[in-house]
Amino acid sequence: MGAYIHIVNNKMTVKEQIVEAARERFLHYGYGKTTMAEVASDCRMSPGNLYRYFPGKLDIAEEIARRDSLVLERRLRALVNQPSCSALVKLKNFLVELLEFTYRRVENDPRLAEMFWTIIRERPKMAEEVLAMEQGLMGQILSAGNACGELAVEDIPHTSAMISAATQRFRYPQLRNPAPLEQLKQELSGVFELMAFGMVAAATREASRIAS
Repeated sequence: MGAYIHIVNNKMTVKEQIVEAARERFLHYGYGKTTMAEVASDCRMSPGNLYRYFPGKLDIAEEIARRDSLVLERRLRALVNQPSCSALVKLKNFLVELLEFTYRRVENDPRLAEMFWTIIRERPKMAEEVLAMEQGLMGQILSAGNACGELAVEDIPHTSAMISAATQRFRYPQLRNPAPLEQLKQELSGVFELMAFGMVAAATREASRIAS
């Protein structure tokens, strides 16, 4: 692979340089075939110096995943804060964004799939933190829907957790049951319709029944 693309960048901290060098190597060779010594060499530092910043390769991988989760969180918050949008529309857009973001993350960088799977298996606490973030944002959507009379959700944390459980198939689907993105989006739409009917206010359900 050679020295990491002019890693000496005055605007980057040493930790950021290490993370970017490791990401490049994971993408090129895969997580399993990368060693800390190789990452250190790409950063033009000794392995001992590298260990001052990260105890091990899994810690670097976790940092990469955390940075990706921050990008995802910003996108999801933008959907939650959309003005003039119904709660159900926001929630559906939220779930579609989760699907598309994680699907394309692995689709565009297939060698990172091994890294993500390792983190899910070896660092479950981090996965739980990301899940809690997603459920918290979903809770904000549900609360707003309750406040305007669109939804009738009695236990928002429980409902958010159940929505998350019901849509796990659509998170990093290539790691579970591979299927084309459009097929997954159609399946997600069907699952969402079933969930949505149980959350809407009684008046909305009655109007839907009469219209049908």
